[in-house]
Amino acid sequence: MENKLANPAPLGLLGFGLTTVLLNIHNAGFFPVSAVILAMGIFYGGIAQIIAGIMEFRRGNTFGMTAFTSYGLFWLTLVAIWMIPGMGIPNGDKTPEAIMGWYLFLWGLFTLFMWFGTFRRNRAIQIVFLSLTILFFLLAIRDWSGIALIGRIAGYEGILCGLSAIYLAMAEVLNEVKGRTVLPIGETRR
Repeated sequence: MENKLANPAPLGLLGFGLTTVLLNIHNAGFFPVSAVILAMGIFYGGIAQIIAGIMEFRRGNTFGMTAFTSYGLFWLTLVAIWMIPGMGIPNGDKTPEAIMGWYLFLWGLFTLFMWFGTFRRNRAIQIVFLSLTILFFLLAIRDWSGIALIGRIAGYEGILCGLSAIYLAMAEVLNEVKGRTVLPIGETRR
Protein backbone atom coordinates (compact mmCIF):
# COMPACT_ATOMS: atom_id res chain seq x y z
CA MET A 1 0.00 0.00 0.00
CA GLU A 2 1.32 3.44 -0.98
CA ASN A 3 1.92 5.86 1.89
CA LYS A 4 1.31 9.22 0.20
CA LEU A 5 1.85 12.24 2.42
CA ALA A 6 -0.26 15.34 1.92
CA ASN A 7 1.43 18.53 0.76
CA PRO A 8 1.75 20.78 3.86
CA ALA A 9 2.85 23.83 1.85
CA PRO A 10 -0.66 25.26 1.31
CA LEU A 11 -1.29 25.23 5.08
CA GLY A 12 1.98 27.07 5.72
CA LEU A 13 1.45 29.50 2.85
CA LEU A 14 -2.08 30.33 4.02
CA GLY A 15 -0.92 30.79 7.61
CA PHE A 16 1.76 33.14 6.36
CA GLY A 17 -0.33 34.87 3.70
CA LEU A 18 -3.51 35.60 5.65
CA THR A 19 -1.60 36.82 8.71
CA THR A 20 0.70 38.95 6.56
CA VAL A 21 -2.23 40.60 4.79
CA LEU A 22 -3.90 41.43 8.12
CA LEU A 23 -0.75 42.90 9.66
CA ASN A 24 -0.01 44.94 6.57
CA ILE A 25 -3.51 46.35 6.37
CA HIS A 26 -2.50 47.78 9.77
CA ASN A 27 0.92 48.91 8.45
CA ALA A 28 -0.82 50.67 5.54
CA GLY A 29 -2.72 52.70 8.13
CA PHE A 30 -6.23 51.24 7.97
CA PHE A 31 -6.59 50.11 11.62
CA PRO A 32 -4.51 49.63 14.79
CA VAL A 33 -3.00 46.36 15.95
CA SER A 34 -5.71 44.40 17.76
CA ALA A 35 -6.43 40.96 19.16
CA VAL A 36 -7.28 39.82 15.61
CA ILE A 37 -3.68 40.29 14.46
CA LEU A 38 -2.26 38.90 17.71
CA ALA A 39 -4.43 35.78 17.55
CA MET A 40 -3.63 35.20 13.86
CA GLY A 41 0.06 35.72 14.65
CA ILE A 42 0.01 33.09 17.38
CA PHE A 43 -2.24 30.45 15.89
CA TYR A 44 -2.26 30.66 12.10
CA GLY A 45 0.88 32.60 11.28
CA GLY A 46 2.75 30.91 14.11
CA ILE A 47 1.53 27.47 15.09
CA ALA A 48 0.09 26.44 11.70
CA GLN A 49 3.35 27.31 9.95
CA ILE A 50 5.35 25.37 12.53
CA ILE A 51 3.09 22.36 11.94
CA ALA A 52 3.61 22.75 8.17
CA GLY A 53 7.37 22.94 8.74
CA ILE A 54 7.36 19.75 10.79
CA MET A 55 5.34 18.05 8.04
CA GLU A 56 7.85 19.27 5.44
CA PHE A 57 10.60 17.68 7.58
CA ARG A 58 8.73 14.38 7.34
CA ARG A 59 8.64 14.76 3.55
CA GLY A 60 12.40 15.44 3.42
CA ASN A 61 11.97 19.05 2.24
CA THR A 62 14.74 21.04 3.97
CA PHE A 63 13.73 24.32 2.30
CA GLY A 64 10.06 24.00 3.30
CA MET A 65 10.93 22.87 6.82
CA THR A 66 13.33 25.77 7.32
CA ALA A 67 10.98 28.37 5.82
CA PHE A 68 7.73 27.39 7.52
CA THR A 69 9.24 26.65 10.93
CA SER A 70 11.30 29.85 10.89
CA TYR A 71 8.45 32.13 9.81
CA GLY A 72 6.10 30.44 12.27
CA LEU A 73 8.57 31.26 15.01
CA PHE A 74 8.90 34.79 13.58
CA TRP A 75 5.18 35.33 14.15
CA LEU A 76 5.38 33.99 17.71
CA THR A 77 8.36 36.21 18.54
CA LEU A 78 6.69 39.25 16.97
CA VAL A 79 3.55 38.77 19.07
CA ALA A 80 5.72 38.26 22.16
CA ILE A 81 7.60 41.51 21.42
CA TRP A 82 4.27 43.33 21.38
CA MET A 83 2.72 41.58 24.39
CA ILE A 84 5.58 41.21 26.90
CA PRO A 85 5.81 44.94 27.74
CA GLY A 86 2.21 44.88 29.01
CA MET A 87 2.84 41.90 31.29
CA GLY A 88 5.06 43.59 33.85
CA ILE A 89 7.91 41.14 33.27
CA PRO A 90 11.31 42.43 34.52
CA ASN A 91 13.36 43.81 31.62
CA GLY A 92 10.28 43.37 29.40
CA ASP A 93 10.13 47.02 28.36
CA LYS A 94 8.82 48.20 25.01
CA THR A 95 11.34 47.52 22.25
CA PRO A 96 13.05 50.68 20.95
CA GLU A 97 12.54 51.27 17.22
CA ALA A 98 16.29 51.00 16.50
CA ILE A 99 16.55 47.42 17.80
CA MET A 100 13.23 46.56 16.15
CA GLY A 101 14.82 47.75 12.90
CA TRP A 102 17.69 45.32 13.44
CA TYR A 103 15.24 42.51 14.20
CA LEU A 104 13.43 43.19 10.91
CA PHE A 105 16.69 43.65 8.99
CA LEU A 106 17.97 40.25 10.15
CA TRP A 107 14.71 38.62 9.05
CA GLY A 108 15.14 40.41 5.72
CA LEU A 109 18.66 39.04 5.40
CA PHE A 110 17.46 35.51 6.19
CA THR A 111 14.65 35.91 3.64
CA LEU A 112 17.07 37.18 0.99
CA PHE A 113 19.11 33.99 1.36
CA MET A 114 15.95 31.89 1.27
CA TRP A 115 14.94 33.73 -1.92
CA PHE A 116 18.17 32.46 -3.53
CA GLY A 117 16.88 28.97 -2.68
CA THR A 118 13.78 29.57 -4.83
CA PHE A 119 15.64 30.09 -8.11
CA ARG A 120 14.98 26.56 -9.38
CA ARG A 121 11.41 26.55 -8.13
CA ASN A 122 8.27 28.13 -9.54
CA ARG A 123 7.89 31.85 -10.21
CA ALA A 124 5.10 32.23 -7.64
CA ILE A 125 7.34 31.15 -4.73
CA GLN A 126 10.07 33.44 -6.07
CA ILE A 127 7.62 36.36 -5.92
CA VAL A 128 6.59 35.47 -2.35
CA PHE A 129 10.19 35.45 -1.11
CA LEU A 130 11.33 38.50 -3.08
CA SER A 131 8.37 40.57 -1.92
CA LEU A 132 8.91 39.40 1.67
CA THR A 133 12.59 40.41 1.47
CA ILE A 134 11.57 43.88 0.30
CA LEU A 135 8.92 44.08 3.04
CA PHE A 136 11.36 43.28 5.85
CA PHE A 137 13.90 45.82 4.55
CA LEU A 138 11.23 48.53 4.17
CA LEU A 139 10.00 47.91 7.73
CA ALA A 140 13.58 48.05 9.04
CA ILE A 141 14.15 51.36 7.24
CA ARG A 142 10.86 52.67 8.69
CA ASP A 143 11.98 51.81 12.21
CA TRP A 144 15.47 53.24 11.76
CA SER A 145 14.30 56.44 10.06
CA GLY A 146 10.98 57.05 11.81
CA ILE A 147 9.43 57.98 8.43
CA ALA A 148 5.78 56.93 8.62
CA LEU A 149 5.35 57.05 4.82
CA ILE A 150 7.86 54.21 4.44
CA GLY A 151 5.73 52.16 6.83
CA ARG A 152 2.59 52.84 4.79
CA ILE A 153 4.40 51.90 1.56
CA ALA A 154 5.62 48.72 3.30
CA GLY A 155 2.01 48.02 4.30
CA TYR A 156 0.80 48.06 0.69
CA GLU A 157 3.81 46.00 -0.43
CA GLY A 158 3.12 43.55 2.42
CA ILE A 159 -0.50 43.15 1.33
CA LEU A 160 0.76 42.14 -2.13
CA CYS A 161 3.28 39.76 -0.54
CA GLY A 162 0.58 38.08 1.55
CA LEU A 163 -1.79 37.87 -1.41
CA SER A 164 0.94 36.22 -3.49
CA ALA A 165 1.33 33.52 -0.80
CA ILE A 166 -2.45 33.01 -0.67
CA TYR A 167 -2.52 32.67 -4.47
CA LEU A 168 0.26 30.07 -4.43
CA ALA A 169 -1.47 28.11 -1.65
CA MET A 170 -4.76 28.02 -3.52
CA ALA A 171 -2.98 27.13 -6.77
CA GLU A 172 -1.30 24.16 -5.09
CA VAL A 173 -4.61 22.97 -3.62
CA LEU A 174 -6.76 23.46 -6.73
CA ASN A 175 -4.14 22.15 -9.15
CA GLU A 176 -3.76 18.98 -7.08
CA VAL A 177 -7.50 18.47 -6.59
CA LYS A 178 -8.27 18.98 -10.29
CA GLY A 179 -5.21 17.09 -11.54
CA ARG A 180 -4.37 19.91 -13.96
CA THR A 181 -3.25 23.53 -13.91
CA VAL A 182 -6.15 25.65 -12.76
CA LEU A 183 -4.02 28.51 -11.42
CA PRO A 184 -0.58 28.80 -13.07
CA ILE A 185 2.45 29.17 -10.80
CA GLY A 186 5.13 29.66 -13.44
CA GLU A 187 6.81 26.29 -13.40
CA THR A 188 10.55 26.47 -14.16
CA ARG A 189 12.84 23.90 -15.72
CA ARG A 190 15.06 22.15 -13.21
